[in-house]
Order: sequence, then C-alpha cells, then structure tokens
Amino acid sequence: MNATDTTPHASPRFPLRRLLALAVAPLCLLAPAAQAAESLRFGLNWLPQAEMCGFYQAQASGLYQQAGLNVELVPGGPDRNIPLQVAAGDLQLGMGSSFTTLNMVQRDIPARTVAAFLQKDPQTLVAHAGQGVETLEDLKGRPIMVAKFSQTEFWQFLKQRHGFSDSQLRPYAYSSVPFLADPKAVQQGYITEDAHLLGKELKEPPVSILLADYGYDNYATTVFALDSFIDAQRDTVARFVAASREGWRECAKGDYSAAMQATLAANPEHGEALYHFKMKQMRERGLIDSGDAAEHGPGAMSDARWKGFFETMSAAGVYRPDLDYRRAYTLEFAHSGPAVAAQEQ
Repeated sequence: MNATDTTPHASPRFPLRRLLALAVAPLCLLAPAAQAAESLRFGLNWLPQAEMCGFYQAQASGLYQQAGLNVELVPGGPDRNIPLQVAAGDLQLGMGSSFTTLNMVQRDIPARTVAAFLQKDPQTLVAHAGQGVETLEDLKGRPIMVAKFSQTEFWQFLKQRHGFSDSQLRPYAYSSVPFLADPKAVQQGYITEDAHLLGKELKEPPVSILLADYGYDNYATTVFALDSFIDAQRDTVARFVAASREGWRECAKGDYSAAMQATLAANPEHGEALYHFKMKQMRERGLIDSGDAAEHGPGAMSDARWKGFFETMSAAGVYRPDLDYRRAYTLEFAHSGPAVAAQEQ
C-alpha cells in the first residue's frame, strides 16, 4: 500500500448536513437473465492495488455480473474523500475501515459498515535490521515518524494499550528517503509492502511490526454505505457483498490472476512482482481469512470485535463514551452462513 491513509475518514469539520437475510451461496443471488444489471459505484480508498484483490476478482471473473450488478470500481487517491462522496450520493458504496463509519456516526452522518474483507489491518511500524527491534515493546521511547492522520488513529491505540508517548512523534514526509538515510529511524508502514519496497534499498530486509498482532483490531478494506441506501436497497447490498466475498475467497486461495490483470491494467505502476509479494503477505499472515472470517467466511464481522475496538478507542479519547457505536455497522450481510461453511469442508 501507499503511505497515505488506508482508512479513509471524514474530516472533523465535515461540511455536511445530517444526512432479506443474506443468501448462503452466490448462485442464489443471480439475477434473472432478462433483468437489466443494476449499476453501482464503489469508491476504493486508493489507486488500484493488490489489497483490493477480491473486488477486482469479482468484477473481472464475472461474479458481479452473475449477481445482476454492473459495478464501477472508482479509484481513490490523495484528492478523494470517499466518505464525503458517499454522503453526497456520488458513490453508493465506499471502502474504508472501522474508523470510517464510527467517524461518520460521531458526526451525525448515518452510515454503516456491511462487510470487512481484511481481518487484520496491514498497518506496521518498520525499523532497520540490527537495531535491537524485534517486538512492539522494543519501540517504546524511540522516535517514530507518523503521519498526522495516523496520530488520531493507530497512534492513539499505541498510547492507550502499549504506553507510547507523543514525545516519540516525528513528522512523516510520505517519503522513504529519511528512513533509508538513518539506520536508527522508525516509521509507519504496511506489512504488504515493507520488505519489498524498502528491502530492495537496504542490505537487510527491515523489521516490520504488524500492529494487528498486538491487539489493534481495526477492520480494514471494509464496505460501507449510508443507512438510507442500505434500507432502500437491501437486496442490492446483499448481492454485492456475496459476490465480493466469492472474489475474496478466490484471492485467499491464490486464484487471483484475473484480479491482477485488471488491477495492473488500471494502475500499470503497481507492478506484477509487487502484486505477487502483497498477495503472499496477505495469505501467509491471515489478513483475509483469520479472525471472524475463519468461521464465517471473508467479509465477516462480530459484535464483540466492534465493541472491543470502540471501547479501546473511546478510552483513548478518539470517540465520546456515550456514542452508540452499534449504529456504525450491521451484521446482516457479513456472514456467509452455515451452508457455505459446510460446502467448503
């Protein structure tokens, strides 16, 4: 991933006014042949990349089409605010994280997360090899380059749960040059690309500390929408989530060639070698199929995890304690159900 926010969220000064059970197999979701495909615009949180594999797989392999959907995957970027575009109606669905809809609900923008396709946020802290860094504990007290947006998100988790201090913060310039120039430097990164992008510039691969392995339970690569759209288009949302789930299931199994070709066509600068590396990291580290997905399939979420994440971030001061966090998500579409689970055994 890039060094930009992977969990798009609304600005604290958001300039807006208040704004059937899921089928158990994709074949049940196929639209009648004579029915015209329904158009959907799904806003991605960055340029096309491997971390979006399941969506591109569902599109390129025809899963969305089979579900009666004509899905436009709209690339994000540094000048795109996906929650704003969803809230304004320019996009029907958006890609975000647990923070995204919690932020929106806190600002009285009714929106819910309907699925989470990365059970582990790929966020890391990355250090040079040979500097005595093996665990997260080893980074306490050390200067760390962290972006402004991250200081209100994972940094608050590190302070609340692991005793980090704001005195450690250093500016993050969205460039690897300061890190590469200083053997003692530590910066934020992503497990999907640290060793590939930074490692090729160093004599030894860097040490990447995956925050998810230390209790950082932010869901990543989520799908969210306004409450009004979900309430009016439940069947559409169900079909999109189910088709996306099958795309992610294929990616988790290593069948992602269609997604890779579509991604590289849309973003040639990504590179095939980096794509394969990212997929290897996601599959080996359980980013897709661990956690709630281990029992309920890709995209799954749970009340317990949302509750725990909210309580941690509320205690850290990110959210007011009386916020009804349950308004930020729904489990209605997120589980594949026992029939699919049995089918896979």
